[in-house]
Amino acid sequence: MSDPYPIQQPPRRSGLERFLGGSPLGVVVRLVVLSLVVGFLLAMFGLRPQDLVDFAIDLLNNALRDGFGVFRDLGAYIVTGAILVVPIWLIIRLTKAR
Repeated sequence: MSDPYPIQQPPRRSGLERFLGGSPLGVVVRLVVLSLVVGFLLAMFGLRPQDLVDFAIDLLNNALRDGFGVFRDLGAYIVTGAILVVPIWLIIRLTKAR
Protein backbone atom coordinates (compact mmCIF):
# COMPACT_ATOMS: atom_id res chain seq x y z
CA MET A 1 0.00 0.00 0.00
CA SER A 2 1.18 3.45 -0.74
CA ASP A 3 1.00 6.17 1.86
CA PRO A 4 -1.95 8.50 1.11
CA TYR A 5 -0.19 11.35 2.89
CA PRO A 6 3.42 11.36 1.77
CA ILE A 7 5.80 13.43 3.85
CA GLN A 8 7.07 16.36 1.84
CA GLN A 9 10.47 17.80 2.56
CA PRO A 10 10.51 21.57 3.13
CA PRO A 11 12.20 23.51 0.34
CA ARG A 12 15.91 23.97 0.92
CA ARG A 13 16.90 27.49 1.88
CA SER A 14 19.81 29.25 0.27
CA GLY A 15 22.97 29.99 2.20
CA LEU A 16 21.98 33.65 2.46
CA GLU A 17 18.58 32.76 3.92
CA ARG A 18 20.18 30.40 6.43
CA PHE A 19 22.69 33.07 7.43
CA LEU A 20 20.05 35.81 7.81
CA GLY A 21 17.48 33.53 9.45
CA GLY A 22 14.81 34.10 6.83
CA SER A 23 14.18 35.77 3.54
CA PRO A 24 16.35 38.86 2.96
CA LEU A 25 13.31 41.13 2.50
CA GLY A 26 11.70 39.85 5.70
CA VAL A 27 14.91 40.40 7.64
CA VAL A 28 15.27 43.93 6.28
CA VAL A 29 11.67 44.74 7.23
CA ARG A 30 12.18 43.38 10.78
CA LEU A 31 15.42 45.33 11.18
CA VAL A 32 13.78 48.55 9.97
CA VAL A 33 10.90 48.10 12.42
CA LEU A 34 13.31 47.25 15.26
CA SER A 35 15.46 50.27 14.40
CA LEU A 36 12.38 52.48 14.39
CA VAL A 37 11.25 51.26 17.82
CA VAL A 38 14.73 51.52 19.39
CA GLY A 39 15.28 54.94 17.81
CA PHE A 40 11.93 56.13 19.16
CA LEU A 41 12.73 54.84 22.65
CA LEU A 42 16.18 56.43 22.62
CA ALA A 43 14.67 59.74 21.50
CA MET A 44 12.11 59.50 24.32
CA PHE A 45 14.98 59.19 26.79
CA GLY A 46 16.82 62.08 25.15
CA LEU A 47 19.70 59.94 23.90
CA ARG A 48 21.41 60.53 20.61
CA PRO A 49 23.72 58.06 18.85
CA GLN A 50 26.65 60.39 19.60
CA ASP A 51 25.77 60.20 23.31
CA LEU A 52 26.03 56.41 23.19
CA VAL A 53 29.37 56.55 21.39
CA ASP A 54 30.69 59.09 23.90
CA PHE A 55 29.43 56.90 26.74
CA ALA A 56 31.23 53.84 25.32
CA ILE A 57 34.46 55.83 24.92
CA ASP A 58 34.20 57.14 28.50
CA LEU A 59 33.56 53.61 29.73
CA LEU A 60 36.67 52.35 27.95
CA ASN A 61 38.74 55.26 29.26
CA ASN A 62 37.56 54.60 32.82
CA ALA A 63 38.34 50.92 32.48
CA LEU A 64 41.83 51.65 31.21
CA ARG A 65 42.53 54.42 33.72
CA ASP A 66 41.57 52.45 36.76
CA GLY A 67 40.40 48.87 36.66
CA PHE A 68 37.48 49.55 38.97
CA GLY A 69 36.20 52.57 37.05
CA VAL A 70 33.84 50.25 35.24
CA PHE A 71 32.15 49.22 38.49
CA ARG A 72 31.81 52.73 39.89
CA ASP A 73 28.65 53.58 37.99
CA LEU A 74 27.35 50.05 37.62
CA GLY A 75 23.70 51.06 38.08
CA ALA A 76 23.92 53.68 35.34
CA TYR A 77 25.53 51.16 33.01
CA ILE A 78 22.77 48.64 33.66
CA VAL A 79 20.04 51.19 32.96
CA THR A 80 21.79 52.43 29.83
CA GLY A 81 22.26 48.89 28.55
CA ALA A 82 18.66 48.02 29.35
CA ILE A 83 17.54 50.90 27.13
CA LEU A 84 18.80 48.89 24.17
CA VAL A 85 18.57 45.30 25.42
CA VAL A 86 15.02 45.18 26.77
CA PRO A 87 13.29 46.50 23.62
CA ILE A 88 15.36 44.20 21.41
CA TRP A 89 14.55 41.23 23.65
CA LEU A 90 10.85 42.16 23.67
CA ILE A 91 10.73 42.46 19.88
CA ILE A 92 12.48 39.09 19.48
CA ARG A 93 10.05 37.46 21.92
CA LEU A 94 7.03 39.00 20.17
CA THR A 95 8.22 37.94 16.73
CA LYS A 96 8.83 34.36 17.90
CA ALA A 97 5.42 34.18 19.62
CA ARG A 98 3.59 33.86 16.32
